[in-house]
This record gives sequence, C-alpha cells and structure tokens, in this order.
Amino acid sequence: MANLSLPPLPYDYKALEPWIDEQTMRVHHDKHHQAYLDNLVKAITGTDLENREVTRILADLGHVPEKIRTAVRNHGGGFVNHNLFWEVMGPNAGGAPAGELAKAIGGTFGSLESFKEKFTAAAMGQFGSGWAWLVVGKSGLAVYNLPNQDSPLTNGDAPILGLDVWEHAYYLKYQNRRAEYVTNWWNVVNWGKVAELFAQAKK
Repeated sequence: MANLSLPPLPYDYKALEPWIDEQTMRVHHDKHHQAYLDNLVKAITGTDLENREVTRILADLGHVPEKIRTAVRNHGGGFVNHNLFWEVMGPNAGGAPAGELAKAIGGTFGSLESFKEKFTAAAMGQFGSGWAWLVVGKSGLAVYNLPNQDSPLTNGDAPILGLDVWEHAYYLKYQNRRAEYVTNWWNVVNWGKVAELFAQAKK
C-alpha cells in the first residue's frame, strides 16, 4: 500500500479558533478524513492500484476499473482534498500572499480583492456539498467549484488552495451560515503554503 496513512494535523485542534472551532476540527479530521482513507483502502485493496500514489490515481481515473471508479473518485478525492485543506490553513495566518504568487493573482484576477470575490462566489455558488478551488492549470491560475469530493486532479489541474463547503466543515459553529464561515476562513489561509504549492505546480 502506497504510504496510505492519515496525516496528523500540522497544528493543534484548537489552533484555528475563533474562526474554526476545536470540536469541528476533531470531528472533521479524526472522523471524516479517516473515513475517506478507510473507504479508499477498502476499494483498492487487492487491485494493482495498491502501490500507486493516490494523486496519480485521481489524475488517471479513466484507467481505474469501472466497478471501483466511483468509490476511488469519492474517497480518494476526499482523502487527497483534506490532505491539502489542513496544510493551506494555519494559526496566525491570513493576510495577503507575497512574491510570485501575489503577482500571479494580481495578473490573473486584477487584485487580491477581486480574487477573493471570485473565490467566495465559487464557494457560495456550490449547491450542496463540494469545494471551491484555486488551481494551476494549462493556462495559469483559475478558480472554480466542484461537487462532492471531486478533485481538480481529475481535470488535469494542480490544486493550490481549497475550501471545504460540506456542512460538516462548519455546521457545529456556523449552522446554515455558510457565508460567515467563508468570510472568516480567510483569516486562517496559510499563504506561505499556497505559495509553495504554486511554485511546485509551475515546475
């Protein structure tokens, strides 16, 4: 099995308060993320996918056997999406990007505020469960949303910032107030990590 284990949070469960509460982080990481991993392992055990990196599997879903493709798409996507989600957040974060990432955001969207507006619209416009994404694609940076646990990797794009808008990501604290959750989430974005992912994606 290709190094499949649940990565620990890179910070304490309560480190993102008051924006994201400790109880939500515990349930989200320890229960939901673990369940995606467990179900992914169950789906690929005994197949030739066992020793492939999950990111490569998702980037080539067409070659996943049809009988397990939906399970791999859902649970593999959930596992990989959350791996990124924890990393692009952090305590004492927020603010603004710098360096090449800041230039790219300004060049693509006009300004950081314009980017935030577009990203927020993607998060708010995702009906039901899903994610908003900032990706590096063939033509540069792009923002879009995807339903459920679909990964930008299946589109051939490299995700560098993702926001989980499934209700389990915010309901304990915000109930039905997704807009408030999205607004507050900008306070925990780890722009240093996003810049690192941006640099990797451009190689």
